[in-house]
Amino acid sequence: MSRINTNVPSQIARRNLSENNKGLNTTLERLSTGLRINRGKDDPAGLIASENLRAEKSALTAAIANAERADQFSNIAEGGLSEISSLLTELRGLVTASASTSSTSAEEKSANQLQIDSILQTIDRLSEATNFQGIKLLNGNQDFTAGNIDAGVSDYRINAAKLNFGASQSVTTTVTTSAQRATLQLDLNRATISTTGNALFTIELAGAGGSREFSFGNGTTVAQAVSAINAFKDVIGLSATANSNSGINLKSTDFGSDQFVSFRVVNLAGVSGANIIPAADTNENSYTGTAVAVAASALVRDDGQDIAGSVNGLVATGRGRTLKVATDFLDTEITLTATKAQDADTFTAFNITGGGASFQLDSKINLGTKTTLGIQNVAARKLGNSTLGFLSDLATGKDKNVVNGDLGAAAKIVEEAIKQLSGLRGRLGAFQKNVVGSTIRNLGISLENSAAAESVIRDADFASETANLTRGQILTQAGGQSLGLANSAPQAALALLRS
Repeated sequence: MSRINTNVPSQIARRNLSENNKGLNTTLERLSTGLRINRGKDDPAGLIASENLRAEKSALTAAIANAERADQFSNIAEGGLSEISSLLTELRGLVTASASTSSTSAEEKSANQLQIDSILQTIDRLSEATNFQGIKLLNGNQDFTAGNIDAGVSDYRINAAKLNFGASQSVTTTVTTSAQRATLQLDLNRATISTTGNALFTIELAGAGGSREFSFGNGTTVAQAVSAINAFKDVIGLSATANSNSGINLKSTDFGSDQFVSFRVVNLAGVSGANIIPAADTNENSYTGTAVAVAASALVRDDGQDIAGSVNGLVATGRGRTLKVATDFLDTEITLTATKAQDADTFTAFNITGGGASFQLDSKINLGTKTTLGIQNVAARKLGNSTLGFLSDLATGKDKNVVNGDLGAAAKIVEEAIKQLSGLRGRLGAFQKNVVGSTIRNLGISLENSAAAESVIRDADFASETANLTRGQILTQAGGQSLGLANSAPQAALALLRS
């Protein structure tokens, strides 16, 4: 060592010692934090990927919490609906008991009516009281709101609809095939039913409700025959009207392919010239079908027809006068009036303006990942429909009370209410099982995989880092010794001065 101004070995030793110290510090930091990436310079690309995964994990955790809360929301709603369902079952029994007029005293009917009034009040109270964190569940607050309802819409139900924030959705309905009642025309060619002597003209009429045999004697007017048939309208499921040709039109009381009218001659007894004519397939009021001469044992049948069409361009399922579509973005049932259901036309049924229960069950927030559910108002004044009436019509003073009201109509209303409530409970159960339950399981798997992916990128490998620690410690100690030796080497120059 002949030069002392620049100690190159010392600089080399110092630089290597500094690098070894940095490496040791990095290893100690990774071992103490458990992370391979603690700052951007450790791995810029890895940091970006791991931060994205961390954000995804946070969103997935929140989505799982949302789904679990939605499940609790549904449980509370189901609890209220279950109790109302029990009340409706009891109500049905009270209506049936009151219908036995000969064995039920006026006092018993009045007592039954008191119970019915109490049940209706309790249903209204439960519809208002059932809530989740103060959010009303069964009073219509969680139902969708609609406006500009067309006059041709008899009833509608919005089960689900996805709307952009502040937006509305038009529901356009197209009728391609009309709904029809089953229809037959009995053409008698006379104002009275004429038979020979005391013989009877006997026919059997059958419909979706059942069958009945009618016998008409010589001189029976068409009006009398119509009245006799209509007396059993609810039993058979068909009604009769006199037509301008002194004949009788027979129609099923409802629309759809499950409705029918059949006419069979049991005893002709001298009636001649009578024909039975089915309606045309395209119009129940157009009797252009093939006329069948009424003869002994003649049997003629006509079936109803379901409506067919589309809703917002989607092919709908038709039943009777009701069109139904069920997609992720729109689930609705639309029942048209008798006139509108027979008119091949395209029109806007209504506009969905908002409402509904909305749940965010995914980590991504957009219209596609949102889940909606419509929970209709289950108050007594809402259960039923505009055709049959509503549950509130069974209250004291209303025309379907059990003391002096129409009990047959009351029973139909209760049955419709039970059907509606069961349908709502079924939809809510399907939402819990197939939407919420499946979502929670799927989100849990996604969370696990995201955590595993982030761990691979960001977490420290302790086996590797422990080996690096041992290496770093040795190199640091060796570097310190080397620096000491490098700094002592120039002292050899003093030996030259002493000599």
